[in-house]
Amino acid sequence: MKKINVLLVAFLWMFSNGALAQQTEGNYFEEVVSDSLFIGYSKTTTIVFPYTIKTVDRGSQDVLVQKAKGLENVLHIKAAQQGFISTNLTVITSDAKLYSFVVNYDDESPQLNLSLHTTKAESPEMYFSAEGANEEEVEKYSKVAFYNGNKISGAKKKKDEIKFQLNGIFIRDDVLYYRTRVLNGSKINYDIDQLRFFIRDSKKVKRTASQELEIVPIMSYNKPNAIKGESENTAVFALPKFTIPDKKHLVIQLIEKNGGRHLELRLKNKKLLQLTVLPKL
Repeated sequence: MKKINVLLVAFLWMFSNGALAQQTEGNYFEEVVSDSLFIGYSKTTTIVFPYTIKTVDRGSQDVLVQKAKGLENVLHIKAAQQGFISTNLTVITSDAKLYSFVVNYDDESPQLNLSLHTTKAESPEMYFSAEGANEEEVEKYSKVAFYNGNKISGAKKKKDEIKFQLNGIFIRDDVLYYRTRVLNGSKINYDIDQLRFFIRDSKKVKRTASQELEIVPIMSYNKPNAIKGESENTAVFALPKFTIPDKKHLVIQLIEKNGGRHLELRLKNKKLLQLTVLPKL
C-alpha cells in the first residue's frame, strides 16, 4: 500500500511540475484597455497626444482620420458616413506607446476636444512639423508649378459628373508639388470637406485594419472650399519629399461635405518618376 502511495505522490509531483513548465514557457498577453470614443458626421473630434503620432490604424473606412496641418501630435477624426457600425482606432506614438479606442457614432453629442496625458498634472503640448522649408520660397514654387505646362497622364477618377485628376508632379529643394484638377460637370455645387494625402497598403484582406501614414501638406496654393456647378479648379499642394515603399501606394482622397461624391486617386512609386524638376528662381 505504501508503494502505491509513493508512486501516486511521484506522479502528481511530475504532473504539477510539467504543467508549471508549460505555463512558464508560454507567451502571456497583457490586454491594452480601449477607451470609448464618440464621433459625429457634422463635427470634427480633435485628440492631442503626448508624443508625435507615428502610425494610425482604423478598423473601418467609415472613420476619417487626419493629422492636423503642421502638427505632429494632433489628430482630427470624424465619421465618413452617418450611423456607422461600432469600430476601432489604434494610434502608436513616438514613445512606442499604443492607444486603443472603440469608436462609436453619436452626432448629437460627440466628444470634440480631448487630450491624452502621461500624468494627470500635465497639460498637452503641440509638436510642430519639422518642415525645414522657407514658406516664401514654397509659395513661389507653388505658383511656378501651377503655371508649368508639363503634365502627367493616367491619374484620374470620375464619379457622378465630378472628375478628379493629378496632372502634374514637381520637385524643388526636397519639396514635392502636386497639382490637382477638379472639374464639376454637374449643376450642383461641390463643397469640399477634405483633400488629403496618405500612404496605404496596396493589398488589404477584407475586414482587416487599414494602415495609413498621413502626409500633411506644408501649404496649398489656390485650394478651393467649393467648386460651383459646371466649373473647375486647379490647385497645388506642397508636400515634404517622400517615396512610396514596395507593396504600398499613395492615395489622394477628395471628400465632399454633406454628400457622397467621394473620389480617390491611387498612385504607385513609378508615377512619381514622371515628376518635373522646377528651375531655381
